[in-house]
Amino acid sequence: MFSCCALLLYTTLAYGKSTSPPAPVVAMSPTPAPAPAPTPAYVNLTSLLSVAGPFHTFLDYLVSTKVIETFQNQANNTEQGITIFVPKDSAFKGLKKPSLANLSDDQLKSLILFHALPKFYSLAGFSELGTKGPISTLAGGQYLLNFTYDSGTVHLDSGWSKTKVTSAVLSTDPVAIYQVDKVLLPEAIFGTDIPPTPAPAPAPAPAPERSPAAAADSPSAESKGNTSSPESSPSTSSSQRIMEWSILRQLALAVLAAGAVLFF
Repeated sequence: MFSCCALLLYTTLAYGKSTSPPAPVVAMSPTPAPAPAPTPAYVNLTSLLSVAGPFHTFLDYLVSTKVIETFQNQANNTEQGITIFVPKDSAFKGLKKPSLANLSDDQLKSLILFHALPKFYSLAGFSELGTKGPISTLAGGQYLLNFTYDSGTVHLDSGWSKTKVTSAVLSTDPVAIYQVDKVLLPEAIFGTDIPPTPAPAPAPAPAPERSPAAAADSPSAESKGNTSSPESSPSTSSSQRIMEWSILRQLALAVLAAGAVLFF
């Protein structure tokens, strides 16, 4: 009897363990996805150039040739971005020869496109660009610019124009706008027969310095010392007047004496 009770108790305990509910499953939280990169703000080149610097002439050419649409698309709809070199109004006023008035519509459009690169370049990026030789512009393969980076200054050479970046209007990826002092004139339009740059006039040679001793020994100094003006020698002038009065008085006495002799 005792053995049967023990066996029944053991069986009940074993069955209870086998029918116990399973342990709860802990749910794993999903890994959060990285936040998307912020979209660059839209750059309105027309508004920017109308308030920055005196760039009204260049902006007028951008609008009239419709190149502004090409620049806007490159600035806001491409991964490469754009770099624009903007001449000041004074650069166009100082442009006398060659003149832009004789260009065709296509040539004028190419000239304005020549002022931009189809990629964003910070000022530091020109240090590497200067070692790559001529760089193509948005005007096409024949419209090339040469760059030189010297101690933080960017120099540009189009053949007809040699200028440098004087200030940064905007330099935030994907748009860079730099001010230049000259209009970039491409050889693809104006040819390679570039007139030589006139040499600057030589400065006049300074007059040789003369020591005081040499000036004193010069003939001119001696002649000046020997020649005296009436103002510098009043005693000489007074003695001459006294002699003249004495001569006149003697003449007068002589005339009176001669008259007295004839009278008597």
